Amino acid sequence: MDGQENGFDVIVAGAGYVGLTLAVAVAEARPSLNVGVVDAAPEGVWQRDGRASAIAAAAIRMLERLGCWEEIAPKAQAITDMVITDSRTADPVRPVFLSFEGEIAPGEAFAHMVFNRDLNAALRRRCEELGIDLIEGVGVSGFDTGTRHVTVHLADGASLATRLLVAADGVRSRLRDMAGIGTVHWDYGQSGIVCTVGHERPHGGRAEEHFLPAGPFAILPLAPAEDGTNRSSIVWSEKTTEAERLVAEDEIVFEAELETRFGLKLGEIRVLSKPRAWPLGLTLARDFVRQRFALAGDAAHGIHPIAGQGLNLGLRDAAALAETIVEADRLGRDIGGLDVLERYQEWRRFDTLRMGITTDVLTRLFSNDVAPLRAVRDLGLGLVERMPRLKDYFIRQAAGLSERAPRLLRGEAI
Repeated sequence: MDGQENGFDVIVAGAGYVGLTLAVAVAEARPSLNVGVVDAAPEGVWQRDGRASAIAAAAIRMLERLGCWEEIAPKAQAITDMVITDSRTADPVRPVFLSFEGEIAPGEAFAHMVFNRDLNAALRRRCEELGIDLIEGVGVSGFDTGTRHVTVHLADGASLATRLLVAADGVRSRLRDMAGIGTVHWDYGQSGIVCTVGHERPHGGRAEEHFLPAGPFAILPLAPAEDGTNRSSIVWSEKTTEAERLVAEDEIVFEAELETRFGLKLGEIRVLSKPRAWPLGLTLARDFVRQRFALAGDAAHGIHPIAGQGLNLGLRDAAALAETIVEADRLGRDIGGLDVLERYQEWRRFDTLRMGITTDVLTRLFSNDVAPLRAVRDLGLGLVERMPRLKDYFIRQAAGLSERAPRLLRGEAI
């Protein structure tokens, strides 16, 4: 690289799904580029992640193109339909105000539920096959930007040179701070409780989102366990003090609280994984790029899970940045140049801002029990239910299928 021995063309800081997807996408499309991934987490810690995520259809098309989906698919669960209710916890009946069919095309679900460790394992396998260097257990302690490269300093004292450094190190990104990029942030006073539950009866692939006064309560279908246990993933928003109390309770008390929200439609339920809570807020980076530096994923934006789009928003970043890098390199341009990276920023900023505003409005509109607001939002849900074209538009947006989507998200090679 520019005459530097053992130099990289791209270093990605953060071995989460966004960072690994970006590395795989660049290395597959442009094998001549030397790509490395650096991650501060201890080796193997990702295997203990019991959470699951909703992967939209566009992201699945990308994973197919990158050679990962075939490995993931047998363990994934298609979301065949989705229903939305707006009620109180104690209401004996929760009427459905809005429902969505689960297919955007015959045989293609608008989303699948995937265990995080399965997604991570498939991406890591492709990294190995493509010769991507994966340095684990050591973080980036700092970096110096020069005219032709960035010198990346690792916590163990080593230094690496690269033409482009990408920060995919999460919503509390240290690299973003090091680059001097500020954020817009506010806290919702809520925390998201996440766990996996088992239940007597099969879910039939149905996802449910109940808008309760304290926040949304989502039931997301998972593939059955190896022993045949029916499973679902819970994403449960509560006021932070209440969430902290709930996860600290013993299993019997927690399950009793869960049952009042989950209901009995799937029979007896039991918690299969230890509930954990994360604070919820909105974080938007004021800039996505600097000279030889770019943000991707949660380092660029952290949003409320009310629309289930956080991970998919990050995967759209990965697809757009990979296409920007690959096309620039094919044209002989400097992949770390600010003029090149500003194309990525322009591409992603509007989508990110729109999703941030949407989730913020939905959170404020639905996380309350104010009677006039309840009437307005229920009327709005009912109107959408009666407008098939509008429903189709919303489902395609949720699936990540738009005209400006990067090639990988359309299932095309870069």
